[in-house]
Amino acid sequence: MTETGPEPGAALAGYWEIHCDATLQALVDGPTCPDLFRRTLTGYLSWHVRNRTTIERVLTTPSTAVAWFAAILALGAEVRVEGQGEVPVDAFLERRIKGRLEALHIPLPRPGAVPLEGVAWGEARVARTHSDEPIVSAVAVVEGGEPVVIRARLALTGACSRPAGLAKAAAHLVGNPLTLDTIRDVATAVEAEVMPKGDFLGSTEYRRAMAGVMARRALEECLAGHNTETGTGCAAHGSSTREGGHGR
Repeated sequence: MTETGPEPGAALAGYWEIHCDATLQALVDGPTCPDLFRRTLTGYLSWHVRNRTTIERVLTTPSTAVAWFAAILALGAEVRVEGQGEVPVDAFLERRIKGRLEALHIPLPRPGAVPLEGVAWGEARVARTHSDEPIVSAVAVVEGGEPVVIRARLALTGACSRPAGLAKAAAHLVGNPLTLDTIRDVATAVEAEVMPKGDFLGSTEYRRAMAGVMARRALEECLAGHNTETGTGCAAHGSSTREGGHGR
């Protein structure tokens, strides 16, 4: 599929296709760049880094843009590999699939189109400063919530052996209403699930605690979206950035 203008992607039936040779800066510069992408690609990533880093580079080396990689994990994105078709990004990373990467498929309409009904996202991170890479971050995408959650994904960074990964704890939401109580249950389950490795930015205990806090904040953003005056069915977006601290 050919590109038009500065846009690195194209709207296809039910998802957004982004060519893997597009740069992160081209994605940010696009007039219809999703807000979640813009927030996870700016601040700690400089223009220079974004301009030299391609989508393919991030897919093969997630640490180059770890917050954005968490976003596409939470969205349930798939990568089209030559000769193998579409592969979920988390499976691609885990199985280390080889082959030329052609395009990234994201189940997200172009901004300005009809929003995904009943879908909300939230993003939270903790870092030394706004311009530093997150020590721990979380991106949550929740489908449904009223009366019950149909599907939920929660991606974490800085809390496992890989740069980013999906938390199994998000499954606790499915079939239940999205409430402060169910969110707290998930945050507690996240702390029990993660196995972070400590370093000079944060000890194992700190990263584990922050994984729970960031998960809770990201999910609370989703809840706030579902409770907005515009009613459920709106794609609600939010971001929470904290500098240091252990607060809950």
